[in-house]
Amino acid sequence: MKVDTVQRVAVLGAGSMGHGIAEIAAIGGYDVTMRDIEEEFVQEGYDDIEWSLEKLEAKGRIEESAEAVLERITTTTHLADAVADADLVIEAVPEQLEIKEDTFSTADEHAPDHAILASNTSSLSISDIAAATDRPEQVVGMHFFNPPVKMDLVEVTYGEATTDETAKLAYEWAESVDKRPIYVRKDVHGFVVNTVLVPFMEEAAWMLSNDETTVQEADSAMVYERGYPMGPFELNDFGGIDIAYHFRDESGQPVPPAIEENVENDDLGRKSGRGFYDYGDGETSETSQADGDGVDYQPEDAGNYETLRTEAVMINKAAWLVGNDVATPEEIDIGLRLGGSFPEGMCRRGDRLGLDIVLERLESLYEEYGAERYEPADYLVELVEEGWTGEDAGKGFFDYRVDPPTHYINWDIDDDGVLTIELDRQERMNSMSDDMFMEIDRLLKDVDVEEVSCVVFEGAGRAFSSGADITGFTADDPAEIMDVDEMFQTIYEFDRPTVAKIHGFCLGAGIELALACDIRVATEDATIGTPETNLGVIPGGGATQRLVRLVGEARTKEMIYRAMQFDGEQAEGWGIVNHAVPAADLEDTVDDIVDDLVSGPPIALKAAKQVIQDGPEASLETALAIEKQAFAVLTTTDDMLEGVTAFREDRRPEFKGE
Repeated sequence: MKVDTVQRVAVLGAGSMGHGIAEIAAIGGYDVTMRDIEEEFVQEGYDDIEWSLEKLEAKGRIEESAEAVLERITTTTHLADAVADADLVIEAVPEQLEIKEDTFSTADEHAPDHAILASNTSSLSISDIAAATDRPEQVVGMHFFNPPVKMDLVEVTYGEATTDETAKLAYEWAESVDKRPIYVRKDVHGFVVNTVLVPFMEEAAWMLSNDETTVQEADSAMVYERGYPMGPFELNDFGGIDIAYHFRDESGQPVPPAIEENVENDDLGRKSGRGFYDYGDGETSETSQADGDGVDYQPEDAGNYETLRTEAVMINKAAWLVGNDVATPEEIDIGLRLGGSFPEGMCRRGDRLGLDIVLERLESLYEEYGAERYEPADYLVELVEEGWTGEDAGKGFFDYRVDPPTHYINWDIDDDGVLTIELDRQERMNSMSDDMFMEIDRLLKDVDVEEVSCVVFEGAGRAFSSGADITGFTADDPAEIMDVDEMFQTIYEFDRPTVAKIHGFCLGAGIELALACDIRVATEDATIGTPETNLGVIPGGGATQRLVRLVGEARTKEMIYRAMQFDGEQAEGWGIVNHAVPAADLEDTVDDIVDDLVSGPPIALKAAKQVIQDGPEASLETALAIEKQAFAVLTTTDDMLEGVTAFREDRRPEFKGE
C-alpha cells in the first residue's frame, strides 16, 4: 500500500543501486524520476530496469506488465528537474562524502520544502551529509542492500537532527515497496549490519595474521560447524577485500595485516582474480573454480579453529548496539538474517551459547591481547551480572520466561478462531531451522485449542518452504536430528483441522509439513518434491511414511529415489495435494475451505480426524468398531441435535462444540 504523502520519488544515481531502487519504487506504484550525470549512465540504468522487469514478469513476480511499470519511470541528467516535484529523494551516488554533500546541497535547493532527502550510503555519516542542507531534520539514511530488487532489508538511519516523523515516513515507504526496514536510531559507523558483520571477516583475518589459523580452516569451521552461508575469507573475497579495509580505516581502527597486505598488492578478491583464494586469470565464473581455482575448502578442513572467538566478538558488538540504544535485539537479528544471510541473528545465537560463556571468552581475549575489540560491552556485562545469561536462564537479549519470542513464524487467531501460522524466514526461502521447528511445536502445544477452529500454514514471500536448513545438518548432533519429526507429529495430531496453503517452493521439510496437514492446496506452478537424496540423505520428517499411505509404495519410491520435483498440477494428479489452482485463485480456494471448517461441528471434526488417522493402523474390523463408537458418542451431543434441527428447518447449523 502506497504512502499517501509520497506520490513522486526521485532517485539520484543510475548505477546498480540507483536503478535497483528506482525499479522497486516503480513496482510499488510510485512515479519515479531517475537521474545521473551522463545520458549514457541513465540509459544503461534504464535498460537494466527493463531487462529485470521482463524477467520478473516472465516469472510471475510482478502483478503488472513490465511495460506498465516502465511507464512510471522517467529519466534525466538534470538534478534540479529530477527533484523539482519529488516528495522523496533517494541518493545513490558514489561513496565519497564530497560528492554526496554536493548532491544533497543541490537537491535541498531545488526540492519542495516538504520533501524528505534520503541517502543510500552504507558507511558515511548521515549527520555529515545532512549538514550540507538547510533541512537536516528531513534527512535520513535509507541503506538498501545489493541488489535492491532481491534483498529485503533497508536500514533506516537517524542523523543527529533527523526527526521521528522523517524516519517514520522513510520506514513506512520502505514497507510500501515490500521491503523490511529496521531503525538505526543513532548515526554510528557501519550502522547495524556492518557493525556486526565486519568482525566476522576481521577476526579470522587477525587470527590468520597471527598464524593461529589457515584460510581453509576458518572458512570450513564457520560454514560446516556453525552454519554461515560463507566463510569469513570467502566473504572477504566475494565483497572485495578493500571494502573491509576501508571500513576499518575510515573508523580509525587498526586493520588486520592479512587484509592490509592484500590491499597493498591489489589482491582484492574475486574482482581482481586473487584474494585469500586464487581465481586464476580473474574469471569469477563456475568454470574457473572447476579448473581447480577459487574457493576450495572442504568439511574436513575445519580443524581446531575457534568459532567461539569470532562469534563472541560479533555478539559483543550486538550488545554494544543494544546498550547504546542504536537498535533492539529484534532489529539486529532481522538485519543480520536479511542483510547478511546469517542462519540466525547474533543476539539469538548469544542467548543459545550462554552470555556468561561469551563474556568469559572476551575477558580472557582482552587480557591476552589488550585489543579494544575484545573489551566487553557494558550491556553484556550488566546482563551477566544480573544472571540473565540467555535462554537457559530465562532471559538474555530476549525474554523467554512468559511469552518466548518467535523469530521465524508469525501467527494470529482471528474472530472465527482461524489460527494462521506464517513461516517467515524469507532470506532462506523459509527453510526450516531448529528454532522454526521449536516455535511451531511450542505454539501448537501452548495455544488454547478451544479458541481454535482450524489452522492454516502459509509461507511469507516467494515460497511455502524450500526445506530444512541444510547448513544445520553438519553442525547438529545426530541424536538431536533424530528428534526433528516431533513438530510434524504435533501438527498431524493437532485436535483441529489443518490446511497447508502452498505457493512457490514446497520441498523437503516443507512438503513434510504439508503432508502432516489434513488438507493441502497449492498453486498450479508451485514446485513440490523430495530432493533429499541429492544431498545424500532421505526425508527425516515423515515423508517416506505419509507419502506411501497417500500415494502408494511405487510412487513414493520413485519420488524419493529420483529426488523428484514437479508442479502443483502433477502433485494434484498424484494425489499429494487436494487442489492445484491458478495463483490468483489460491486465496479464495483456501478461504472457501476454511469457511466450511469454521462453520463445521468441532467435536465431530475432531472425532473424524482421529478415526481417519487411527483406522489404517488397525484391522478393518477394529477400525469399523472405532468409527461406530465415535458415531454413537456424537449422537449424544448438542451439536448433533443442532444439526438435525437445522436440517429440518432448512437453515445453516450453528455448532458450538457441545
